[in-house]
Amino acid sequence: MRPPAPLHFPVEAAVPETRRHLLLRTALFFSLRHAFGERAVLSSDQFLYWDPTDPTQCLAPDVAVRLGVAPAELDVWKTWELGAPEVAVEIVSQHDRAERVFEDKLERYRRAGIGEVVRFDPEQPAKPLRLFDLHDGDLVERVLEPGGEAYRCDALGLYWVVRGDRELGPALRLARDAAGVELILTPEEAERAGKEAERAGKEAERAGKEAERVEKEAERAEKQAAQARVRELEAELARRK
Repeated sequence: MRPPAPLHFPVEAAVPETRRHLLLRTALFFSLRHAFGERAVLSSDQFLYWDPTDPTQCLAPDVAVRLGVAPAELDVWKTWELGAPEVAVEIVSQHDRAERVFEDKLERYRRAGIGEVVRFDPEQPAKPLRLFDLHDGDLVERVLEPGGEAYRCDALGLYWVVRGDRELGPALRLARDAAGVELILTPEEAERAGKEAERAGKEAERAGKEAERVEKEAERAEKQAAQARVRELEAELARRK
């Protein structure tokens, strides 16, 4: 009887962000895109909507991931189109550090159907990381062993680790191993590591050539010494005759 009245889902909103917060979330985002870019949808600080009838029901995770979906550049994430992210990360900033603020966010994450929520607070060195898993429709906080090096992320098959960064201080990263040693690298880190490996390979090649040269010099000197000894013996034999 009338044209449909489409709902407007905003793409952005003005929220203050420090340079440190920006660098922390983008480092994590780019490392994940480097690892899963061809087989995952990722977002960073973009609106996530889960109720197609209410645009006010939204979140903006610092990083969100869903595997097994063709990659796409998103303006907003609508769960009724893409499904809910399997993992969402909240990097705490000054305006949302209060527990009541996070509890409100956690309730919205629960309603959105996020499988794992990660809360990282770089200003809390004693307990920077909190993990919440979805069980029977409820997000339940996981018990983390004190002093643990890495914590399993089942959805991604990786491990959450907190590593010191010279510029940023504590930073949330992902590792391939339970010891938290083999980090998932950003493209820039991977490029640097490749150049370092290439440089080390060239150094090893030069060292090998130098060792080969020294060995040949030693062989030549040994041969010359042997020839000189033969000449001495021949001369001695000639004198005796």
